[in-house]
Amino acid sequence: MSTAIAERSAALHDRVLIIDFGSQVTQLIARRVREAGVYCEIVPFDRAPEGFARLEPQAVILSGGPASAAEMGTPRAPQEIFEAGVPILGICYGEQTMCAQLGGGVEPSDHREFGRAYLTVEDDCPLFEGVWAKGERHEVWMSHGDRVTALPPGFRVVGVSDGSPFAAICDESRRFYAVQFHLEVFHTPDGPRLIENFVRKIAGLTGDWSMAAFREEATRRIREQVGQGRVISGLSGGVDSSVASVLIHEAIGEQLTCIFVDHGLLRQGEAEQVVTLFRDHYNIPLVHVDAADRFISELEGKSDPEEKRKIIGRLFIEVFEEEAAKLGGADFLAQGTLYPDVIESVSFSGGPSVTIKSHHNVGGLPERMKLRLVEPLRELFKDEVRVLGRELGLPDSFVGRHPFPGPGLAIRCPGGITREKLQILRKADAIYLDEIRKAGLYDAIWQAFAVLLPVQTVGVMGDSRTYEYVCALRAVTSTDGMTADFYHFDMSFLGRAANRIVNEVKGINRVVYDVTSKPPGTIEWE
Repeated sequence: MSTAIAERSAALHDRVLIIDFGSQVTQLIARRVREAGVYCEIVPFDRAPEGFARLEPQAVILSGGPASAAEMGTPRAPQEIFEAGVPILGICYGEQTMCAQLGGGVEPSDHREFGRAYLTVEDDCPLFEGVWAKGERHEVWMSHGDRVTALPPGFRVVGVSDGSPFAAICDESRRFYAVQFHLEVFHTPDGPRLIENFVRKIAGLTGDWSMAAFREEATRRIREQVGQGRVISGLSGGVDSSVASVLIHEAIGEQLTCIFVDHGLLRQGEAEQVVTLFRDHYNIPLVHVDAADRFISELEGKSDPEEKRKIIGRLFIEVFEEEAAKLGGADFLAQGTLYPDVIESVSFSGGPSVTIKSHHNVGGLPERMKLRLVEPLRELFKDEVRVLGRELGLPDSFVGRHPFPGPGLAIRCPGGITREKLQILRKADAIYLDEIRKAGLYDAIWQAFAVLLPVQTVGVMGDSRTYEYVCALRAVTSTDGMTADFYHFDMSFLGRAANRIVNEVKGINRVVYDVTSKPPGTIEWE
């Protein structure tokens, strides 16, 4: 989507600008603002002047960050935002830099606060209206080593904690508010209501950001961008590419053709489900390429996870190019890029400093194939994509599916890949997910899957010795996949699942459960 089209889209809504100072949880601020029905965008602090001028927001939020506002040369908010007459909310570092820039004082604290804390409400203020009252104590989440020591002119204290005498402050005449705690995180239970107070009551925004409105605007933007051109979509069968394809088809009909490359690394019955949904239910032009032999032949015996990912990425591009050429060419490539991808690409630090894993996607295609991109979901978070999918009529069984990696079962099969091991894993995974659904737990879990370990152990079955593989079960809870905790199954559930897998899947004689959180582990094993 062109920048000009995106800017016109934003101009249709009330707008909040979030200035990112490098916090690990800045995306959560945006999620909370969106949940309040208000459109927002995140910009890194060094691009904030441009972002402020472009977006012309009705309110600004300053994020937390790792720097010390007590030091010279650390990040600052552009001075023009304080002179623009718009409401401002500072969070953690955002409070500190607000105070430092407006004439207050900030110093390193000898009483640092990390984790759960309790704030005492010293006075009423619009930020607390209908949520907290004077004299009450409320749980909040702190993460700071500096503290405010002197307020700028015009500010007053409305909340304190043991380590923060200025835990919540405000200047109501200018509509400036700031808190030392992180009101965007799950661990501050009333945080979403406080953010809603800021954007809806203090800033007076109407909350006109909805999926119904987004759907209507997005289809109009797609038509405007594509015109009479032809679009091809690399359909993986995942939620993002599926929702993007259905939305684009709604906008331009048979100008869109989806290419579904089945690499033989999908879950049981998944290829059939994708083909049925797009060909039969939506009647969307679909090219189904069965490339399983091609992929698996090159992967057989490969054990290094990075090598696996690169082989899959390369082959996907090759097959996609071949099939696109058979269609007689196209003008645009559709991708299911989401807002977190956009944020990361222009983040405070310039993107991730360390490559944990290479990501399989079609990111290399546009330059090679000279296609322009259509990315209708680039303003949305994952949970918003699911809402849009339901708005478009995609079945819950499809929209609500757990995330599935592009390299598929190849990275759930540590060690050398073989057709036999993939088939064993596919059966075990299907049984595990079936048991989760029967127990009514599927929607309570962010992601669940089986892993076939490159380990064989001795067992006894039917009075005979066996020497077969170990299957590891993984299930996690999360809000965004950035952090995760293992799901606390009842042991009787794990016993049932393990019993079925050992009895029904030839090749597995032992089952274990992964109780590692992220961090230190990742959700996937490779």
